[in-house]
Amino acid sequence: MRTLPKVELRSNESQEQLLRRFNKSVIKSKVLADVRRKRWFVSKSELQRIEKKKAVRRQRKAQRQRR
Repeated sequence: MRTLPKVELRSNESQEQLLRRFNKSVIKSKVLADVRRKRWFVSKSELQRIEKKKAVRRQRKAQRQRR
């Protein structure tokens, strides 16, 4: 599991700006995405099935955009 990013208060920086900077760094480090993904166990076969469905969706979307 990844560690949370750390931010330090800069001079003349408000708490809102600090929080905004922290939120951006959390999103960039993908910590929340990992937590959400690992919330439930998903078997390898289930992951393969999901990835296959995603690939089909991407192909259909690409075909629609080509027209």
